This record gives sequence, C-alpha cells and structure tokens, in this order.
Amino acid sequence: MDMEEWNLEEVGQPQEEPPKRRPPRRRRMDFAKGMVLGIAGTLVVAMTVALAARGFRLPGNQGSQAQGAAGAASGSEIKDALFQEDVKEKAGEIADLIDQYYYEGIDTDAMKEGVYAGMVNGLGDPYSSYFTAEEYASFNESTTGVYYGIGVVLQQNAETKAVMVLHVYPDTPAEEAGMKDGDMIVKIDDVEVKGQELTELVNLIKGQEGTKVCLQLARDGEKDYVEANVERRQIEVPTVQYQMLEGNVGFIQVTEFSDSTPEQFQDAIQELEGQGMGSMIVDLRDNPGGVLKAVCTMLDILLPKGLLVYTEDKYGNRSDYESDDACMDIPMAVLVNGNSASASEIFAGAVKDYGYGTLIGTKTFGKGIVQTIIPLSDGSAVKMTMAKYFTPKGNYIHGVGIEPDIELDYQYQGKDDKEYNPMHDNQVQKALEVLKEKAG
Repeated sequence: MDMEEWNLEEVGQPQEEPPKRRPPRRRRMDFAKGMVLGIAGTLVVAMTVALAARGFRLPGNQGSQAQGAAGAASGSEIKDALFQEDVKEKAGEIADLIDQYYYEGIDTDAMKEGVYAGMVNGLGDPYSSYFTAEEYASFNESTTGVYYGIGVVLQQNAETKAVMVLHVYPDTPAEEAGMKDGDMIVKIDDVEVKGQELTELVNLIKGQEGTKVCLQLARDGEKDYVEANVERRQIEVPTVQYQMLEGNVGFIQVTEFSDSTPEQFQDAIQELEGQGMGSMIVDLRDNPGGVLKAVCTMLDILLPKGLLVYTEDKYGNRSDYESDDACMDIPMAVLVNGNSASASEIFAGAVKDYGYGTLIGTKTFGKGIVQTIIPLSDGSAVKMTMAKYFTPKGNYIHGVGIEPDIELDYQYQGKDDKEYNPMHDNQVQKALEVLKEKAG
C-alpha cells in the first residue's frame, strides 16, 4: 500500500453537531489478504544511517553477535557471490543479447537502476525495496511534505499486483471526479497498471498543479470501465477525523500514522473533551500503518507507564518504546479489521495487552516487522526490513495478526444513507454497548 498523499489539514473547530466532514461509507474489503506496501503499510523506524562511500555499518557491535545470526551472510560474502566471474560473464552475455536483438532503443541508466532493484528484490521480501533518487524524493514528500496529487490511498496486492483505491479523501480532486473506495485502477493515462510496481504508479498519478491524469477504473456493479479525469492540485488531507456520538462517546477515525497524526489525534481528543467526552472509540479499520514514532506518541497519550512495543534485530539488539505516567482514564474501544496493519497492530496490541480497551471487529493483517529507509550517496535509497517487533507481552504477530476481544463481521445497516453514519455501523453499535456497560 502506498500513501498517495499525507499532509496536514485542520480537523475542525468545536461544535455541538457532528462535523460536516465525516468518514466515508465503509465497505468490507477482503483484498485477498492484500499486501500493504509503501510507507503507509510498513512500520518505518525513524533513524539516520551514516553511510560510507561503498556502504554502511549496522548499529552495535557486530563481532560475536554476527556469529550468532544463523545463516546470515556477511557483506563480504554477499559481494563475493554477486561479483564472481561467472556472474559477470553471464551479465555480459545478457547485455550482448539485449544489444543485438532488443527491438527498441536502450536506456542504460534505467538498466542500472534495474540491477540495483534486482539485488534487493532477490531477498524475496515484499517489504524491502530499492528507490531511485526520484522515487525516494517522492517517498519523503508523502510522509512530511506538500505536493500535488489527487487525494487517494492506494493498496497493491503483492501477488497479483492489482491496485485498489483503499480510501478517497473528502473534498479532494479524486472525490470531485467521482472516484470511490474499492475502485480498481486499470490504467493511468496510457499506462496499463497490470504488473507495475505501486511506487511507479503513484509517480504517474502525481504531477504539476493544474495538470490532469486520466484513470480507468473497474468498479463493482459497473459492466464497463469508469473513466475519471482528475486535476492535480495541492493536497492537504487529515489523517484523523472525529465526531461526538450519543452518550458522550468520542469517535476518532485514524486513517494512517504519519508524522502529523499525533498532533491531529491530540487536537481531536481536546476538542471532544471540550464537548464532554466520557468514553472513546478509536477506529483503525483499513488503517495500513505508518511511522513507529507516531503510533508510540499516540499510545503514550492514552496508556499508563510501561512498555508499548519492542523491536529486535537479527543480532539480538533490542529497542524498547515506553510510555510515561500520564494517561487517559476513560473507557475505550478500538475497531480493527483485516486491513489494520503494522502500526495499527502496535496500537491494538498495546491496548489489548494492557487490558486498557476492548478490540472489536475481525483479526488484523499480521505485519510484525520493521523497515528502515537507508539513503545512499547519490540520492537513491533502500528500504530494508531490519527487525521484528513484539507487543508488550512479547507476542510476535507477523503472519498471525491480532484476534479482537469481540469478533464481529462488519455490516452497514443504513442502506439509504447518502453518507456514512457511524450509528448505522454494527461494529460501532457494539462498541457503544460495551462502553455503556463499562460506564456502569
């Protein structure tokens, strides 16, 4: 899953009625256990890695630890394997064949980038990838900067490479052009989506302000493809939306964990407390994850002093992330589903382990590994899986997921609603029942 934009927008002023901007109507999206790729689907550790001209050293003492890493090849062994004479000879043969027979012109720079990408792809890890300088710059924009796009979150299935619109943000060019959650992107301008990497497709969708991109979409219930001509413009969308429900229950939807999400989350809590919030529902359904620091900051607001999550690398180095004494002492429910991944699972796992709230919904995605972005000297970068993470009780949830305390399949019961209404959402209704019982 890749976040096509990730910028801050004010979440609104205090008001007696629910905000006009509500979460979009939800549909259950079992996307073949779709692989969540990109920043929004990977747990990214914010760390600076010092690089030498030809590489970098992992943090910590690698002497005896490296010997204990079963099956781990050293950097020299990898280089010896990759640059053997037979490998060079075979690469030369392929180059000669391409030079002799390929029917069009050859971009040798692109081929070099393909070699670098192939080295990382050879790991067989769908979460590790190589970024060209352009892709890395775009990646940085998606987490911290302002740029020009259309206002959607995309998800790619790791096996089929099919690309689905996971979320269309309100008041964006995508919404204005009629795009909907669940649309499958078939073509971007003249480029067929099939077989393309998501990062490349996102770069095609973004562009200069005022220009347009034509998207061909497959939509449930439509026999023919739907075409959307979308104008690119500066996108400023919230990652947190909220409103007050009956019984003074605050409803906070978090769509992903970006650098700006903790501030928006804190603002939402303060606004709802000002309206008399006595209990809270945090909606993490379809939230594919994001930045480790962001989710830990948010958990620190909610939970008492203690361990939130810890990570371990292949050398056994452990990093603990903890909360302080301050916490929110109100009943809480957390909504999750099969698309709640990565940082969402850190949030849900900590809440469940502490018994500080009730998880409601269906089993989460199951992503318990950590990626770090390592910039290279020429402006490119490698996103590398570098550690596992564990919930406070030591649970490793990768490939397993987190079981909710109350399992309940999603059903929307307001068929005639033009907009999503959480009061017609059966999982929200269950959360309200649970919170009412806790309140006594």
